Amino acid sequence: MHKISKLENGLSFITIPLKGTKATTVLVMLPIGSRFEDRKISGISHFVEHMMFKGTPKRPTAMDISRTLDAAGADFNAFTAKEYTGYYVKIDSSRQELAYELIADMVFNSKMEEAEFEREKGVIVEELRMYEDNPTMHISLLFDSLLFGDCPLGWDEGGSKDSVQALTRDELYQFYKDAYTPGNMVLVVAGNINHTKMKKTVKENYAGQWVAKEKMDKKSFVKFEWPKHKLPLAKRVEVREKKVDQAHIILGFPGIDNNHPMRHAAAIMLFILGGGMSSRLFVEVREKRGLAYMIQSAASCFRDAGMTYVRAGLDPARLKGALQVIKEEIQKISEHGVTDRELKDAKNNISGRMALSMEESNAQAEWFAKQFWFMNKIESPDQMLNKIKKVTAKQVQAVAKQLFDFDQMRVAAIGPLKKENILKML
Repeated sequence: MHKISKLENGLSFITIPLKGTKATTVLVMLPIGSRFEDRKISGISHFVEHMMFKGTPKRPTAMDISRTLDAAGADFNAFTAKEYTGYYVKIDSSRQELAYELIADMVFNSKMEEAEFEREKGVIVEELRMYEDNPTMHISLLFDSLLFGDCPLGWDEGGSKDSVQALTRDELYQFYKDAYTPGNMVLVVAGNINHTKMKKTVKENYAGQWVAKEKMDKKSFVKFEWPKHKLPLAKRVEVREKKVDQAHIILGFPGIDNNHPMRHAAAIMLFILGGGMSSRLFVEVREKRGLAYMIQSAASCFRDAGMTYVRAGLDPARLKGALQVIKEEIQKISEHGVTDRELKDAKNNISGRMALSMEESNAQAEWFAKQFWFMNKIESPDQMLNKIKKVTAKQVQAVAKQLFDFDQMRVAAIGPLKKENILKML
């Protein structure tokens, strides 16, 4: 059973004891990501994440931090998304004090030295180039821009080459000091927890930090609103011509937010449509017709918006046939719904995958951190699965009808393709 508490300085604290594991995960997550930036500082949240590993007064270099964690056999990483940034250490529970102390040292005491800052610019620019050169990765960025337009939700989380190179060390450090305060953080501990060691180490390393004046996510959050007028198809299709053997395409629609009442029905619907090897799209597009190797449907949800999409990787010569089948399957699930067998299998699949993933302490920690920041009410995995079980076939069809509006459809493609040809196919 998870427990939530709060330190006097405003830092929220969640513990999730798990039986049958020797691992402990310590995670700090902030509700700060790329959508809280403007063009001038686009990519700054991601840049700060990189700099967290570059040294503190106690551990002056990046090698000091990585060697400490490697010597303990720890799994450690960080991630930046559009609405959050996180840092975690997963470690043998007998050494969990190190995880508490080291993450606190990084997030509160990072030096961000000028030389390291300038050196890391080159690393981040190369990371951005890597994503742009890889069609599998770049297609997602292209679709985000097409769907959300010229606003932070439509920009690359890493920023652009120009915005990254234009950043100054002082801008980065000020952003870090404004954002990385206790009131902007949730500390989550999951796994094999030694409560005596935890209380002592948390008090020593987290309780004495400065108090947040204002939550940055509240101060800089701008609500996204979909355009009220419908765009012509030509403005809802974006193509990047690229000499590659395989074309990559995303066909998507405006989606739902994190707390939408139909989110559980949407999860089931998307699994039936294209969530596994027995899904409708996989069977019809790949197995029966051999039109694509990779085909799947999925969704991304944010505080106030979302996206629902189908993505595929395929021979460009087979794109017309694949698009036709994809549209037909979307229409079928909207107009005719799903069978009782499909509904039952989808629920069982979601339940089974959830059970497997939640065996890991890092998955539990991330689950509760996101629930804390983005959901109206924190649900355990079991509570969420109980709601999944209650979803009806009628609700699944209703959410399909709501989401799949072809007048709002966007199509992004990368490959040896021309926009005028894709418009004809649609």
